[in-house]
Amino acid sequence: MCDCVAVVLGQNGWRVTYNPQIICALKRSTVDLSCSYTYPRGHTVTGTSWFYRWSVVKPQNDDRVEYYGDRVNDCTLRITDLRESDSAEYGFTFRTQIIQGHVFQSVRSESYSGSPGVRLSVTGLEAKCQTIVTEGQPVTLTCSTTCTLTDNPNPTYIWKKNRQHLTNPKTKSNYLYLDPVSSEDTGRYSCAVNGHENLPSAEETLTVRYGPKRVSVSVSPSGKIVEGSSVTLTCSSDANPPVDKYTWYKKNVTSPKASGQSYSITNISSEDSGEYYCEAENTIGAQISTPQLIIVAEKQASVKNASIGIIVVVLVLILFLSVLMWFRKKASKSTSDTRDRRDTVDNGQQDSSPVYDNISGMAITHTAAPTVDTDNQDNVQYASIQHRNQEVPEYSTAQPSQPQKQEEEYSTAQPSQPQKQEEDVQYAAVKFNHTSAVDMPVETTVVQYTGNTRFRV
Repeated sequence: MCDCVAVVLGQNGWRVTYNPQIICALKRSTVDLSCSYTYPRGHTVTGTSWFYRWSVVKPQNDDRVEYYGDRVNDCTLRITDLRESDSAEYGFTFRTQIIQGHVFQSVRSESYSGSPGVRLSVTGLEAKCQTIVTEGQPVTLTCSTTCTLTDNPNPTYIWKKNRQHLTNPKTKSNYLYLDPVSSEDTGRYSCAVNGHENLPSAEETLTVRYGPKRVSVSVSPSGKIVEGSSVTLTCSSDANPPVDKYTWYKKNVTSPKASGQSYSITNISSEDSGEYYCEAENTIGAQISTPQLIIVAEKQASVKNASIGIIVVVLVLILFLSVLMWFRKKASKSTSDTRDRRDTVDNGQQDSSPVYDNISGMAITHTAAPTVDTDNQDNVQYASIQHRNQEVPEYSTAQPSQPQKQEEEYSTAQPSQPQKQEEDVQYAAVKFNHTSAVDMPVETTVVQYTGNTRFRV
């Protein structure tokens, strides 16, 4: 930069001075075009103005321009919110008048322009870098201007990423170094100079390409996996460009199981248990996930046990009801037979006339007798025999049986004296078996006599 002062000298003391003559300022900043002027003694300044591009600068028509000078010797002009269109050469001119003559006075006006004027350049900050890089490469970002700033020829550059100050950046002069660049360096970068932190450059986007990272496998639904259910495995990763190929593997199995971001296993069985992992791949590289252990459990034991328990309960209940009905039926029959026997005995005791059984000429059979209580084993049991065509009843005497089991006990039937109408004498021998409280069949042996001949049935 040339920090020089332009002095425009005229004859007889006319002069305009610009300090500096060359100015470089940041866009949107404010700049002062410092200026001073002199003129010969006796002159009075009647007017001042600035011009550029052969046009007069009119502060009254532009609120960004303000004249700070006076009509003595200061001609400073301030321009705010600089725009690139403000870049140009600016010059100052002034007018004076002088009264001449002693007797006859006259007024003479003169004007003077300080040319060449001051040259103003308006520049913006620009952050430059290679916009697309691959992770691991060295990257350099540059903050540049089109001219050297007049008010800060050796500035300190401030770097921001995503509008946040960088922590411990590696910089030198107007350079920012990212070596090696990583995926975390992806973002929007801007730069500014100290003293004008509020005037940063436009943002420059840095894109870092990288292979798949943080590859992982998720299982849905989560929780215990039971035989017969369905499971979906999903592979996720972080990559730029995005992953374009997913491959599924099972540990200790050479061939791939499937392809695609998701892998579904339906009607899963214990054979599907094992460690599964996926491989994510893009144009930069590939990465394998951490194995995901899949354990397939048998169907819930509680359900199986409940089913078995219900079946067992039902079977036991059916068996119990069957046995109960059998006992009730048996007890009912026993009670009925006992009642009939008691009624018979009671009737025999109450009736003075003997009761006889006509067993003559009959085929003798006997069914199982009702249960006989062991407490009543000592009771005397009798058999009655009826003789046909006999006016006077004949009786048989039954002897009580001995307590031994399976012994034959006979009753001795003594025939009465024959009457006129008596043709046959019939005798009966009865065998009784003593049983316990449990119903057992009672065997009865009947001996039938006809005349003098004895038949055993």
